[in-house]
Amino acid sequence: MAKPRRDLPQQRRFMVGAYEIVAQPIAGSAQMLRYTVFLGRKRIGAMASMPTESDCRFLEKPPVVPPVKPFHLFYRPGRPKKGTQAASAAGGAERGLGATLDELSGALPLPARSTTPD
Repeated sequence: MAKPRRDLPQQRRFMVGAYEIVAQPIAGSAQMLRYTVFLGRKRIGAMASMPTESDCRFLEKPPVVPPVKPFHLFYRPGRPKKGTQAASAAGGAERGLGATLDELSGALPLPARSTTPD
């Protein structure tokens, strides 16, 4: 015996203000719809959720976005002052590569390490 087949959502057309909305099933989905927005005969966008009139206006005329500023053009740290050492020469040569355990503890007593394997 064959199971009764569920009805899949069909294409629907409706108006939201001056905008025509066409709802079509999304391929591979049982219930989701793609809402395509038209103004006159021109397609202005598509959404996966039911659009409101404000969403349609946003698709028609999106807000102005300022141009992206590249990081290297506005981050200019400047020259080091006279008589200062380079950062690599100041810290790395004297102490090695890292801080000692005493420097990290901040005057807090640390428990002794056990040498027995767990």
